[in-house]
Amino acid sequence: MENPEIVTIPETLLVGMQTNMSLTENKTFNLFSAFMPKRKTIKNAINTDVFEICIYKDGYFKNFNPNNTFTKWATLAVKNFENIPENMETFNIESGLYAKFNYKGLPQEIGGFMGYILGTWLPNSAYILDHRPHFNVLGDSYKSNAPASEEAIFIPIKPKTS
Repeated sequence: MENPEIVTIPETLLVGMQTNMSLTENKTFNLFSAFMPKRKTIKNAINTDVFEICIYKDGYFKNFNPNNTFTKWATLAVKNFENIPENMETFNIESGLYAKFNYKGLPQEIGGFMGYILGTWLPNSAYILDHRPHFNVLGDSYKSNAPASEEAIFIPIKPKTS
């Protein structure tokens, strides 16, 4: 597995839809089925890249349980929060440090990749997990349910203190 690129993400304004879910009660398909047909109604989108945001409660990964709930968003980055479409909400990613990984493969196989990031790479790196949103960017190389599909995974980090 590759080492990530360490990047500082600027503040990013997003518009989209959200749902609460757990890994055992995964509602990703429903969320994206509702969002994708309506994304063209977002008039001030910066590009067509879809941001899949996950907001976990503090300690979610320390006391991991697939029944624990989190919030997932399907969004587009926007220039401003003007003209928000009906049934959509705004979300703000604050500027911060992220480890950016490139994932290639089927969505249902991403669990093993995430296990590597959180269980092997992170503990052996100079960083610890920061309590901020995690997100994936589904760009032009993302193809739903295709083995050659690619997405960028952003894990919020901060330097370990000695």
